[in-house]
Amino acid sequence: MNVFRLVADMCHLLAIVILLSKIWKTRSCSGISARTQILFAIVFVTRYLDLFTSYVSAYNTIMKIFFITSSIATVYLMLFKFRGTYEKESDQFRVYLLVVPAAVLALFINNGFTVMEILWTFSIYLEAIAIMPQLFMLQSTGCAETITAHYLFALGMYRAFYLVNWIFRYYTESYFDPIATVAGVVQTVLYADFFYLYFTRVVRANKAMELPI
Repeated sequence: MNVFRLVADMCHLLAIVILLSKIWKTRSCSGISARTQILFAIVFVTRYLDLFTSYVSAYNTIMKIFFITSSIATVYLMLFKFRGTYEKESDQFRVYLLVVPAAVLALFINNGFTVMEILWTFSIYLEAIAIMPQLFMLQSTGCAETITAHYLFALGMYRAFYLVNWIFRYYTESYFDPIATVAGVVQTVLYADFFYLYFTRVVRANKAMELPI
């Protein structure tokens, strides 16, 4: 494992910790898209089914278990424990517009036509666009709490560092996975505008981020 992947994983962990901490401490899931969190839960469940069939390392196993359980826990907190604080009226993105294309692409563009490989590929495609309901929700409400902005920034950095990881592996190991790399580029691009707003309106002003409508 290289340093870029390790930093990416730590950013991902940080994002999840920030999100769960925000929900639990404030007893509220306002400003958070349940649809994005459901998509992330689908991503991790479909990607890490090999948890029961193959072993890579203790680190790999622990991370897989954490991502699956934390994503399911987040959905539970939003839709059950703190359901009354969920802003459903602002979270209306039609997720089938993301799930169906990701599933179709996985069937036709993959590294091997097996159930596990197709599910892995589906998870890669879906993760690249799973943040869209959250970004759509922020656009609908017009602003984001600082803690929500921190969560999204850490999530974006996770994907950006993973992209650097693929580039590093290409030059040091001659390893290149076009599916993961292209999906990573798409996901990073989706965060690009948010990164700019984050630095100009949250870091400098240290206040809730207002978004242009």
